[in-house]
This record gives sequence, structure tokens and C-alpha cells, in this order.
Amino acid sequence: MLTLWLTATIWGFAFVAQRAGMQYIGPFAYNGIRFALGSLSLLPLLWIWPKKFASPIVTSHKGLIKGGLLAGLVLFAGASLQQAGMVWTTAGKAGFITGLYVILVPIFGYFLGQVISRNTWAGALLAVAGLFLLTINNHFTIEKGDLLVLLSAFFWATHVQLINRLVTTIDPLPLSALQFGVCAILSLFSASLFETIEPERIFDAAIPLLYGGLMSVGIAYTLQVFAQRHVHPAFASIVLSFETVFAAIGGWIILHETLSVRALAGCLLMLTGILIVQKKRK
Repeated sequence: MLTLWLTATIWGFAFVAQRAGMQYIGPFAYNGIRFALGSLSLLPLLWIWPKKFASPIVTSHKGLIKGGLLAGLVLFAGASLQQAGMVWTTAGKAGFITGLYVILVPIFGYFLGQVISRNTWAGALLAVAGLFLLTINNHFTIEKGDLLVLLSAFFWATHVQLINRLVTTIDPLPLSALQFGVCAILSLFSASLFETIEPERIFDAAIPLLYGGLMSVGIAYTLQVFAQRHVHPAFASIVLSFETVFAAIGGWIILHETLSVRALAGCLLMLTGILIVQKKRK
């Protein structure tokens, strides 16, 4: 259980690292480098501990490549929108808005023929109310950064549904390494087209990059794999959803970000909605 809380903490503070990295390099360059580090960090797991991490699924190379390319493309879209949005919004707000994917996943599933529970509808209504308080200002407009992060949540939800289908036929660990690599290549290519990459600026962003790549992707992913072998998935999902809270705490402590009373009320409603959706029905 402590491992799950550590994972949620690492992922929450990753929003702070993403925000801090924007002070030195562009969003595409940051994502390209951090996902490259994340992909490389998973390679030793494939080499050293194959019996611990490999699934009984026999994966064809063609299926792995096809699935990795598709998952990497969706991951690139979500990560790019989120990272670009964080140029104009806070780490705390980005964490809570991104957390909406937890509610969007079962709603997307409804259109795929999956049953949607009353908990999901109730949680969705609370989350929408919270999103209104958190992002809509007195002029009834949404800030640019908040809108981009909100759009990214739709891609994160799509990514979850996609991965849910792919892991039935593809070993999840090589799939993760490949999709991170695809996302890194697409991000670096985009950075070469739209951003100016300066080596010294990359060096200045070394700490946020290392945290985002090695800690958030490599270490936290491994911790999640270990933890969920011993904890019920429903409980694990509830603990991991608290990354939104740790994002706000990290933004307050490290970046000195503050939220108004209205925004805090919105965060509380959104978190309540997320927890309701993930609560297992009796």
C-alpha cells in the first residue's frame, strides 16, 4: 500500500517538474527527452527480470509494432496538449483537470458497449461542476492553458481504453517501452520544426527532465507493477487518483502557486467525483 502512495506522490510532483521544465525548453523538446529517458529506463526490466514482468501472452512482432505505434501516437497527442497547456496554467490545476480522464474512460466505454454505472454519472456531474468552478472565470471564458489540458484529458481517456484492448494480446512491458519511444520520436521531430533547441538550456532543465523521465515514467511505472500484484485494482485506482492532490501540494510548496477559494472548491468537487466513479459498487 505504501508503494502505491509513493507512486501517486511521484506522479503528482511530476506536474511540478513539467511546469518547471517550461522555464528552459519548449513543450515538445521536454516531452521528447523525458519520454526517451522513460523508454530507455524500461529496457533493463526487459533484460534483467523477464520472468517477473513478462506476461503469459505470446506477442507477435507485427502486433507489438502496430500496437506500439498506435498507442504512441495517442500518447503523443495527449502529452503534447497537456505540456503545451502547462505553459499557461498551474501544476495544481493541470493535475485536477487531467484527472478527469478517470471519469471519461467509463463514459467512452459506454459508446463501446460497456455498462456505465450510476456512480459514474454522479461522479461526472460533480466533476463538471468542479471543472466549472476551477476553470471558468467571471467572464464565462476558459483560459487557454486550462482548455489545452482539458483536451488532453480526452486523449488520456482514449489511451486508457486503447491500452485496455491492446494488453489482451500484447505483453504490457514491451508495449510501454515502445509507445514511450514512439512518443519521444514524434515529440523531438515536432521540436525540430517548431522550437529552438539549445543544448545549454537542456542542461538547465536537467532536474525536471530526469524527474519526468526516470522518476515519473521509469521508477513509478515499476512501483505500480509491483504494488498492483498485491493490492486489489479498485483500491489501487483510488490511491493513484490522489496524484491530483499531490500535484496541487507540489505546486504550492515548490512553485509557490496558490488557488482561490473558488478554485479550491472546484478541486474538492472534482476529487469527490473521481473517487465516486472509482468506488466499487456493492
